[in-house]
Amino acid sequence: MTDTGARAPHTEAGGTTGRPPDSQSIPSGWTGWVAFAATMMMLLGAFQVIEGLVALLNTRYFVVDETGLVVSVNYTTWGWVHLALGALLIVVGIGVFMGNRAAQITGIVLAGLSAIVNLAFLPAYPLWSIIVIAVDVLVIYALAVHGKEMKKL
Repeated sequence: MTDTGARAPHTEAGGTTGRPPDSQSIPSGWTGWVAFAATMMMLLGAFQVIEGLVALLNTRYFVVDETGLVVSVNYTTWGWVHLALGALLIVVGIGVFMGNRAAQITGIVLAGLSAIVNLAFLPAYPLWSIIVIAVDVLVIYALAVHGKEMKKL
């Protein structure tokens, strides 16, 4: 047999070729931020659902009455808004865990919407609204900056 100059790619124990690994195939340490964002989205969704149920079932629980809110609508309306937003956050959080890029983009939009809703709801439940807004900002950061690093496994 003669050597024609064409060689088969060198394979190592892992079955890879002698080429350097693709940097996109190696998960980075920042995927933890995306997992954090997904977890926080589901937790925030659960909290939004609870807040929605409280608004629907016990309107006297909040600090101000409906006329003292930024958007002056009744607590039943606010309850349904929180309930729907919470359910969407839970579903999209699961999608982010699965590495779905559309869920990550939707998560950024929903976290921004959640921050706006809680800013409008601030007079009714100030401390809780501030905490939710802060966590929404962290979720937006994690998904916007590190969202592409989470891949389907």
